[in-house]
Amino acid sequence: MITVPGFEGRRVAVFGLGRSGLTAARALRAGGAEPVLWDDSLSSRLQAEAEGFAVEDLSRADWSGFAALILSPGAPLTHPSPHWTVQMAKDAGVRVMGDIELFARAVSALAEVERPKVIAITGTNGKSTTTALIGWVLRQAGRTVHVGGNIGIGVLALPEPTPDAIYVIEVSSYQLDLTSRFGPDVAVLTNISPDHLDRHGGMAGYVAAKRRIFQEQPPGGVAVIGVDDPYSQGVARGLTAFIPIRISAHPRESGDPVLSSETPAFQDQRAAPEADPLQHPKNWVPAFAGMSGVGLRGGWLMDGDERIADLSRAASLPGRHNAQNAACAYAAVRAVGLTREEAVHGLLTFPGLAHRMEPVASLGRVAFINDSKATNTDAAKQALASYPRVWWIAGGRAKDGGVADLFSLFPRIAHAYLIGEAADAFAAEIDDAAPVSLCGDMQSAVTAAARDAAEWAEANNEDAVVLLSPAAASFDQYPDFEARGEAFRAAVLGLGAAPPVIEDAAS
Repeated sequence: MITVPGFEGRRVAVFGLGRSGLTAARALRAGGAEPVLWDDSLSSRLQAEAEGFAVEDLSRADWSGFAALILSPGAPLTHPSPHWTVQMAKDAGVRVMGDIELFARAVSALAEVERPKVIAITGTNGKSTTTALIGWVLRQAGRTVHVGGNIGIGVLALPEPTPDAIYVIEVSSYQLDLTSRFGPDVAVLTNISPDHLDRHGGMAGYVAAKRRIFQEQPPGGVAVIGVDDPYSQGVARGLTAFIPIRISAHPRESGDPVLSSETPAFQDQRAAPEADPLQHPKNWVPAFAGMSGVGLRGGWLMDGDERIADLSRAASLPGRHNAQNAACAYAAVRAVGLTREEAVHGLLTFPGLAHRMEPVASLGRVAFINDSKATNTDAAKQALASYPRVWWIAGGRAKDGGVADLFSLFPRIAHAYLIGEAADAFAAEIDDAAPVSLCGDMQSAVTAAARDAAEWAEANNEDAVVLLSPAAASFDQYPDFEARGEAFRAAVLGLGAAPPVIEDAAS
């Protein structure tokens, strides 16, 4: 656990006792604070009381005595309207923050020679895979690594800082909204597309939240940005130093998904604000020694014009989106001192992230892919684009826009098996573009998809893919996307499918 100093002997309100809230309370108490906890859930309050915490209805508390409010990222800060605790804190002049901000304060309280390195990753899609990938690569290189935040373990539940440690932290837009001092040594923005707009008051608020990952970076900090989308390009133009990651068609090999090796890593030494950072001003130089640019050409990860790694050998990183994830990870680990060889070995041996393009099993010539983490159409688009033909399981609680954004990929859908609240709406949008079955639940969808894919594979003597990529939230039928993915896995294994064997791609 990470001890949070700065609140010794002072009362600190903590609202929301999920993964981040309870660990924040423990870290505050370890630092000498007097946390006062509340949650709408009785079971959460009882757990807090069992650990000896003061549990008090914050709606009746004297807020003048609080030094801060630690807010769960699940509670709205501003939109659609501030949570009642936020309003009470503001009325009393109490600062509102989250667990990532407490982590930042704990690290900044250390002497400079005692501070660990921090790599932080955000983005609409790809942030969890990139976070897990960076952690894996660093571990394979023998570094002391702690991975957490919005993925896995709450950040304050990670081990105490040591000078040799590297923290790899996934941060959501909700968490970034609650920060003011968080300044990672390496900050990665994978991409931005419309998501969570109700919580940020629109696209401008969402982009502003993502931009916060760069605002407090220390001198010498490195920013890594995927600049394929216009929103991320706008963020990049506001920075004086960044490493652009771009996937596009290379002029010499049109049609290949590539990261532009034409654009180097930049640092504007004169900080000319009128310069366009996506161009090549002569006064810009590499952001750090040893890397002049990252690219992908003909399936190869490139460092300048030099081939570095054949990503087709990375079985757990299929598709254009994973090329971007791999390039971001490569840039990040090189920025904290890994050699080219160490970075490549880690990339090629990555076993994959659960629920994100995860091969869970195969049955005959049918492969089953768990992409339950695709809770929006942009994520599902990446998965559908990775296969020429899929038997697609989709649906759940729909987000704004339905699946209209996937129209260009409908020809790849051999058959759609729809579940959850969105089934009827998705079926109407797909219309006659692909065959549709309204299955309702996961077991029915998996059974039907497996049968149809197997029949096609046998008739055509080709491999087939059953893909769960819901393009919708899970909350209509499951507590989270992890539970939905596990339901898919259980249904697949229940058919007698065999889990895959991951080989060492670097051997």
